[in-house]
Amino acid sequence: MANEYIDLDTLKYFLYDVHQLGNVLNADRFKDHDVQSLDMFLDAVKEFSDRELFPYIKEMDEQPAYHKDGKVYVHPQVAVMMRKGGEMGLIAGTFDTDIGGLQLPMMMYTASAFIQDAANNHLPGYVGLTLGSAELIVHFANTTLRDTYVPKMLSGEWGGTMCLTEPQAGSSLSDIVTKAVPTDDEYYTITGQKIFISGGDHEYADNFVHLVLARIEGAPAGTKGISLFVVPKKRPDTIGNLTTNDVTTVADFQKVGQRGYCTTHLGFGDSGDCRGWLVGEANQGLKYMFLMMNGARIAVGRGAAAIATAAYHASLQYANERPQGRKLASDGKKNLEQNQTLIIKHPDVRRMLYQQKVVAEGSLSLVLLASKYYDLKETLTDKAEKNKYALLLELIIPMVKTYPSEMGIQSVSNGLQVLGGYGFCSDFILQQYYRDIRIFSIYEGTTGIQSQDLLGRKLLLENGKALELLTYEITQTIEEASKFSELQKYAVALGEKLKLAQKVIKFLLQYAKKGDFERFLADATPFMEFLSTITMAWIWLDIATHSKNCTVGGQMKYAEDFYESKIHAMKFFYTYELPKTAGLAEILMNEEVLTIASEKEVRL
Repeated sequence: MANEYIDLDTLKYFLYDVHQLGNVLNADRFKDHDVQSLDMFLDAVKEFSDRELFPYIKEMDEQPAYHKDGKVYVHPQVAVMMRKGGEMGLIAGTFDTDIGGLQLPMMMYTASAFIQDAANNHLPGYVGLTLGSAELIVHFANTTLRDTYVPKMLSGEWGGTMCLTEPQAGSSLSDIVTKAVPTDDEYYTITGQKIFISGGDHEYADNFVHLVLARIEGAPAGTKGISLFVVPKKRPDTIGNLTTNDVTTVADFQKVGQRGYCTTHLGFGDSGDCRGWLVGEANQGLKYMFLMMNGARIAVGRGAAAIATAAYHASLQYANERPQGRKLASDGKKNLEQNQTLIIKHPDVRRMLYQQKVVAEGSLSLVLLASKYYDLKETLTDKAEKNKYALLLELIIPMVKTYPSEMGIQSVSNGLQVLGGYGFCSDFILQQYYRDIRIFSIYEGTTGIQSQDLLGRKLLLENGKALELLTYEITQTIEEASKFSELQKYAVALGEKLKLAQKVIKFLLQYAKKGDFERFLADATPFMEFLSTITMAWIWLDIATHSKNCTVGGQMKYAEDFYESKIHAMKFFYTYELPKTAGLAEILMNEEVLTIASEKEVRL
């Protein structure tokens, strides 16, 4: 097993220098923080992850969560994650100080959670979902519900979940049938089932607070009739005693990966006595849930980036230790009298490692950028600036969730390939990372859903204002990069890709203008890959420009080869990844329609 799972210097470089956390700290909300104190917090999270998370990742895969006699049993380290996570502020980090939070910037919370995800992606979800459900209660529920549930959730004593999906509905939330019937008291009776509920039950929390989407009896059909309810596994009385609330754990899904992170099937009201309390207003449940979704999708992108990062470091270590074969001589032959060379000397192995590096590090930078936009939209006082960063965040969020997830799978696959046959064996962790990362393109809306959101909604926000803002940001980086002769040709290449993007978008929009939305969105997933690749080229040019500024200006916190490695990685991305957009553009602007079902159906 690898000795290290992240490069802390790279994380801190992106956080403090490239994305300039210090500027975000100027907001009044963060006045009690400075870079030095937050850096100490980050180091503490790394030390905690080294000790309590990383050593258990293989064991949690080998001893998966399981269901027996109506209960879910998980690895004992979940107890450490819940309690220590509560004590360290890993659940309450972004919450207001007056309810026990740390008022951390989203950027810092994301960086700290990235470390945990890379160390052991099976554990952070337990506290992450507790944070998300507590956030919904804080933002939208009444004072009674906040006071009853949130303190014990933030301490890690009680877990939290979000219950959306149902067996017959899947991702189509308009088809959910879980029912809420009003009573003469303040609660509703809840009946229904929810599936794929991550962290839905285990023995290391005293209670679980489920945030459940349900339809009040008589509510409108579709998404307009969905409400949000607090439905605890055990309901507390006025003096804090807990009694069963008719929430049953029907099963735990056995999965390909993330086997230590339980995924449950929950039943509500099988005995007719499940009580739920309305959050906010009736029929606004989906709106409330989706107001929290940007944070959830940043978390998914972060988790995928973290697994890709851990896999990169594991395969890099192996390549530095594994001797095999010999370098070719100038006549194209091998000198068998020479000692075997380390595989990291072989060009094809280096190509695969560089691909891992540009996906993992580029994804981390993208996730931190989204977190910065999140902080700015929440804390800036100027309305125009707030709207600017809100629009930028909305546009990139589908890519933040999707690129690390989809390209992370390819990246980890390359890492497995670096190990050859050993990569396919359970003795080495690459096969586990490959299984673990596969779910991330499904979490919080599949790639197809994210792609339709990007093309069908986000691209057209405020008549294209969001795209205009992103284009301006990219253009600013092109101008900065052009100041350095070494970066000029890459700046030109990115400028040309921007023009290509405009051409592709213009072609696709003609179908939307005609009202042919099925054709407009038919190739949304190839468009996601196309625009994400161009966006990542911008991310890497920005990293390289900052790195060049450091080496030329002599303002180097790290060794010179650290910065040179970032510039080299940018060059690799532009050589091996960015050219793929030409083929994608050809697909997107092809007028032949092959995937839309027609009256004369072609057999699949």
